[in-house]
Amino acid sequence: MTARPGIVARLVVVVAMAGLLSGCAGAGVGTGAGTGTGSISTDGRVGVVATTTLLADLVAQVGGDHVRVVSLVPKGGEVHTFDPRPSDLVKVDEAQLIVMNGLGLDDWLARMATNVGTRAPVVALGPGLPGATYIAGDDGRPNPHLWMNVAYASAYVSRIEAALTTVDPAHATAYAAAADAYRARLATLDGWVRQRIASIPEGDRAFVSFHDALPYYAAAYGLKVVGVVVPAPGQEPSAGEVASLVAAIRVAGVHAVFSEAQFAPTLAAALASEAGASVVADLYTDALGDPPVDTYEGLIRFDTDRFVEALR
Repeated sequence: MTARPGIVARLVVVVAMAGLLSGCAGAGVGTGAGTGTGSISTDGRVGVVATTTLLADLVAQVGGDHVRVVSLVPKGGEVHTFDPRPSDLVKVDEAQLIVMNGLGLDDWLARMATNVGTRAPVVALGPGLPGATYIAGDDGRPNPHLWMNVAYASAYVSRIEAALTTVDPAHATAYAAAADAYRARLATLDGWVRQRIASIPEGDRAFVSFHDALPYYAAAYGLKVVGVVVPAPGQEPSAGEVASLVAAIRVAGVHAVFSEAQFAPTLAAALASEAGASVVADLYTDALGDPPVDTYEGLIRFDTDRFVEALR
């Protein structure tokens, strides 16, 4: 697919604003996920741009062979500090559907779509989710990491099904069948997580996470987040914040501080050492990785096993 006339001229302006779009420094390369990689050219399939590999996987599960989905943030990348490249802007311009989380996680994509002038609908999966109980983050806004509760990820799937049906009604039956089958798998996954977490003694279910990505997981499955290592990705805690968290860890009897794959474990390890807890590396929350965490289901299973191993 060739970019529309005028896109090159607009890119000159938008590329200059790329750092502002993300709201902070960072680097990354748009990379493929799900049913496609690289270019968004579709050979008859619906071209979908998603923010992250995790969201791209959800789209691919529903869209199957009828979609080609590309993730802007690469495997193992950091969505909070992502800095779009010129090639990402072209993908957004060429897309037929744009899928993001919203709630402050990836609002840079909505601004990018506006500046590029794409004709594609932009679907935010997180805001106003039916049945969701939103948990406030440190900034008072709803925490955006709803997908860590599998029931909310299933609701994301319903929104993806509706969006694909709108842009490609000819394959509505296929999208409905795939979404039904996937929601059934997610219901089984949700039950498996509950069973696994139930094996942890109730008195041992407190933990510290690296950033504020796990409140929905904890609320859904009976864990307790005592605190987070960093207030937000890219912001190191002050000495006073570290001291307060160390004290909270000791009072709560926390056994484990969890770091995440997309962040260096140094700070979490230092905090755990100071507080007399163990550091457990490489949870996955915002992005997929290599097998077995190359799908959303794999991510949830991997993280759940890490919790059980560390806390039981």
